[in-house]
Amino acid sequence: MSLKTLSPAAAQRLIADGALLIDIRNPDEHAREHIPGGRLIPLGQMSAQPPAVPPGATVVFHCRSGQRTQMNAAALAACVNCEAYLLEGGLDGWKRAGLPVAADRSQPLELNRQVQIAAGSLALAGAVLGATVSPWFHLLSGFVGAGLVFAGLSGFCGMAHLLARMPWNRRALTGQR
Repeated sequence: MSLKTLSPAAAQRLIADGALLIDIRNPDEHAREHIPGGRLIPLGQMSAQPPAVPPGATVVFHCRSGQRTQMNAAALAACVNCEAYLLEGGLDGWKRAGLPVAADRSQPLELNRQVQIAAGSLALAGAVLGATVSPWFHLLSGFVGAGLVFAGLSGFCGMAHLLARMPWNRRALTGQR
């Protein structure tokens, strides 16, 4: 079953009429910014914990940009036994339409963005220090690049696991204030 996309305005009307809005992003992404009234069920937990949907209900799935929901539309459709849609453009499309979001800027950046910032900073530092101080610093850039390749091939990112243990991230991942 293929899920149709809904414009943010159409989704807002459906939600106002009682449709269930499901955010498939990760808890750290949801903690920083989300659509009010949405229910968080991360994509990785969706098959193990499908949403309880009353008979005759409607579901609207969303992620940040709409890409994650599009890529997983068949799996999302299989998790519900009702009329279901994808929010066109995800949370970003919702914001572009001028619709309300709940944002908590005191929450840390999403873990993926933290990994990108850390890896990019280390690679840049290795390149600059390798060119100005000692060629041995180029090994730092190579090490970071190898780590990124390994993460892409294996699905395990050591830097993400390390960053998740940092004090500023524990609060977002456990829901503590």
